[in-house]
Amino acid sequence: MQLLDGKVLSQQIKQELAAEVADIKAQGGKIPHLVAILVGTAGRSETYVASKMKSCEEIGMKSTLIRFDDSVSEEELINAVRDVNANPDMDGLIVQLPLPAHVSADKVMETIDPAKDVDGFHPINIGRMAKGLPAYISATPQGILEMLKRYEIETAGKHCVVVGRSQIVGLPMSILMQRNTNPGNCTVTLTHSRTQNLAEICQSADILIAALGRPEFITADMVKEGAVVIDVGLERVPDATKKSGFSLKGDVKFDEVAPKTSFITPVPGGVGLMTICSLMQNTLKAARKEVYP
Repeated sequence: MQLLDGKVLSQQIKQELAAEVADIKAQGGKIPHLVAILVGTAGRSETYVASKMKSCEEIGMKSTLIRFDDSVSEEELINAVRDVNANPDMDGLIVQLPLPAHVSADKVMETIDPAKDVDGFHPINIGRMAKGLPAYISATPQGILEMLKRYEIETAGKHCVVVGRSQIVGLPMSILMQRNTNPGNCTVTLTHSRTQNLAEICQSADILIAALGRPEFITADMVKEGAVVIDVGLERVPDATKKSGFSLKGDVKFDEVAPKTSFITPVPGGVGLMTICSLMQNTLKAARKEVYP
């Protein structure tokens, strides 16, 4: 068993990005600029956005945080998105999810200029990704691809099982893993909470990607010997032994599954860190007009 170490990879990628940004500065070019819109004060969203802003600082990119309280109207939020769209200095825009119930996340996401949609959530980017055209790919799936590539994990001809069908992770992951690319060229099975014989299907996976959002759902009896296991989950589970009162758990019961695997991601320290790196990579692409010239 070998860990797919997101800490090591993310630091390597950040160093590469920092060198590229430094080169841009040295040549008098435009510094990449990421904008984040945050609604409310939910602890998890605050933490995620803070991590993204910190990563921008480490790499040498510009960042701007636009905050609203939970009472913000849908119209106000959409107008804020349009303002960022119209600002030529702002290259990438993310709207941190979830949004309050009275705001349509779909409407807000569809308002983002696809050329600034560095989270890869806009329908145009999802469609272009599905067709294999240049697009911003959702940060988590892109981070997983980067991890598979840098660890030189063979994917061609393998059976990849994706557990979870969200538009953010599961669906794009299933599309990306079957494309005629490297990583890719898998036979893909997309499963979800209503799938019958889910355990049996998981047992057949050469590459198992768990993105269901259920702590420790994947157990050892669902994983075959030598499988590659990618854990996308990250949930707080009550733990009286911790000062914080909780532990962070993934979708995989790590201690019992890990010995059966050839490669496995830890939680934390795995996919989450790669997600942030993908967002930084997309922001650099946006500044360079690599996807939408």
